[in-house]
Amino acid sequence: MIDIMLDLADIPILDHHAHSLYIRQPQTPEDYLEFFSEASSRQLVQQHVPSSLFLQWGVRALAEFFSCRADLASVVQARNALTLADLAQRCVKEANIHTWLIDYGFLPSALYAHEQLKAMVSVRIEPILRIEPLIERLILESAGFDELLTRFRHELHDLRAQGWVSFKSIVAYRTGLAIELTSERDAATDWPALKAQATRDGKVRIASKHLLDFLVVEAVKAAHAQALPFQFHTGFGDPDLDIYKVNPALMRPLFDEAFGGCTFVLLHASYPYGRTLAYLAAMYPNVYADFGLAIPWIPGEARQIVRELLALAPASKVMYSSDASRIPELFWLAAKLGRRALADVLREFIADGFISDHQAREMAEMILWKNAARLYLHV
Repeated sequence: MIDIMLDLADIPILDHHAHSLYIRQPQTPEDYLEFFSEASSRQLVQQHVPSSLFLQWGVRALAEFFSCRADLASVVQARNALTLADLAQRCVKEANIHTWLIDYGFLPSALYAHEQLKAMVSVRIEPILRIEPLIERLILESAGFDELLTRFRHELHDLRAQGWVSFKSIVAYRTGLAIELTSERDAATDWPALKAQATRDGKVRIASKHLLDFLVVEAVKAAHAQALPFQFHTGFGDPDLDIYKVNPALMRPLFDEAFGGCTFVLLHASYPYGRTLAYLAAMYPNVYADFGLAIPWIPGEARQIVRELLALAPASKVMYSSDASRIPELFWLAAKLGRRALADVLREFIADGFISDHQAREMAEMILWKNAARLYLHV
């Protein structure tokens, strides 16, 4: 054990990537299990998540938080005894979180909207624009491809004045991260089939590679012109992605000046491609690394995730987030484990003579809030 004191509890957190809270909160232990897995199979969740490390650690940690017995039923009973507002307030206060940047494009009808969330939780909350739901809405509303493109460019104009602090894309889930420079003509070839589907079904899930690649690049150019960062899902997530298509190395052509020099924030430690992410952040001035979702969902590798990023990527290029959603406890769990893993790795670096105590503190402040405040909020 490394006998070096490093307490990061007093350093506030700017959680630069998360999601809103469920309007209808879970009431039973069976429902509560789904928040400890990215799997969509209810059979898998019910049968196997109880033996997962995240659930077992989460229950032990939350039992301390709620001062109850360390079993799932007791934790659920204790959290259900509080109002959602009281629970959320307690979570952010005890985790010392002062800002949330929220992507509202995830389950929008089931989660609290921006003004509702701001009224509930007394932290600074700023919105992130996820572009795929915007594209899908415009496909339904547009009569032709030219109208779609005109309206898309109009919607992306002067976003900071509209209150947005970042772009976000989940193209990784749809067609993968090998985004190609596609012509407007080629993008238009996807339109007839896509519009026919939207008209027939009254909804659409865009997964047309030519069109999506073209519009993502359009958004990248808009982000650069407005000095807004652009978050990309990379690495693991829900099971509807192809894990081999979400390696951030596939995005390398976008990091060139030919695409405008946009600032990219690559999310989720790109797990299991963490070393690749560290390399990209170390080599390209406009690439930043994030370790949300990987921490806390992979608690057994929390230190390794942070260690791999900081082994190569400068601390000024690495940021904390939770990717928490739906229940407030995930914000608290992520902060608890994130701070602990970061402190443990920095203590190792101090013991190895790589950094001083003062430098460790500076690195922690960069990662937990300063980098994100500079990048998104310009402070």
